[in-house]
Amino acid sequence: MPLRTARIRPLSILLTTALATSTLTGCTLMQLAGDCEGTDARVAELAALDILDSRPTGATVARGFEEVDAGCWSDSGDVMVYAERTYAFPGTRAEAAAHYRTVAEQDGWSPDPEAAPSNLSFVKGTVSLQIVFVTAELLAEEGHGSRPDLSTGAGYSISVGSSE
Repeated sequence: MPLRTARIRPLSILLTTALATSTLTGCTLMQLAGDCEGTDARVAELAALDILDSRPTGATVARGFEEVDAGCWSDSGDVMVYAERTYAFPGTRAEAAAHYRTVAEQDGWSPDPEAAPSNLSFVKGTVSLQIVFVTAELLAEEGHGSRPDLSTGAGYSISVGSSE
């Protein structure tokens, strides 16, 4: 009998924790697990956008970032699908910014009216586009350590995202 109690006790603790969590957050475990369900086609659509492969002359795909990083995340019921590429660029931030302003406009993107003027942010329908210049601090924060190929010149990431 003690062996049976030992098996039931962890299960009851787990169920109690799950019930308390769902009560406190207003979400059920099924809601939390299912938020990104069915978004695969939309993620693939974003990952295939030509703007992710556009880059100024001299920019190269950063080592370790050869594949488009694409996926879905959810937070408190908000679901976001995204796709991102990271490039090493030996030129200046101004040169990279000029490239993307031109390419984005040619591809039908408009400056994001809600973004700060200093941000390189665009919108097209329900999709947002953002170019973020990589810094040593950002690399460390994201667990990429010291990357001279990205922290010199104008290393940057280009990402697209859409709320589902």
